[in-house]
Amino acid sequence: MFTGIIQEIGRVVSFSRYKKTENLSIRSKIISSRTKTGDSISVNGVCLTATKIKGDILTFDLLAETMELTNLGLLKSGEAVNLEESLKVNDKISGHFVTGHIDCMGIIKKKGFINNNHFFEITVARNFMNLLRPKGAVAIDGISLTVVDVFKDSFTVYIISHTLNNTVLDKKGVSNKVNIEFDILAKYASNPVKK
Repeated sequence: MFTGIIQEIGRVVSFSRYKKTENLSIRSKIISSRTKTGDSISVNGVCLTATKIKGDILTFDLLAETMELTNLGLLKSGEAVNLEESLKVNDKISGHFVTGHIDCMGIIKKKGFINNNHFFEITVARNFMNLLRPKGAVAIDGISLTVVDVFKDSFTVYIISHTLNNTVLDKKGVSNKVNIEFDILAKYASNPVKK
């Protein structure tokens, strides 16, 4: 469990393959010093297990499904990624509850500046649109954000300069793919347990 408050921007060192598993290595100056093998780390919003730690390099195993359903499979050496340690008991929750289980990838449709705010418009498959509400929560590449507008097949978020400057969103452009995790409360509310 995470909160969507990014703690560090890491850098992809390499992808390597062992048997049928891809290994993703990321350089992290802060989080690597506090991580133990087996710890969960959010990488661009994807909950991954640290399988190896060597100095400031964290290595994670990625299954084929993770490579296909998230933007981690699109990463290149040197690319920046959002990192967050898992939530601990008594930690302050500044964002919202984020599980690290990506629902889909969205595509950045527009990026700009409006009403003195940075904004992104992101397209997602229509079958997910019922999980979005104005002023509701959404995690984009692991960042806890508030939904502003909801359209037929897209939604907007406004982003303060601090968030833009301290996450990978500043480096994303139109047509780039981002990991989307919808608010867990919206998911439960839209699919109540049937008796």
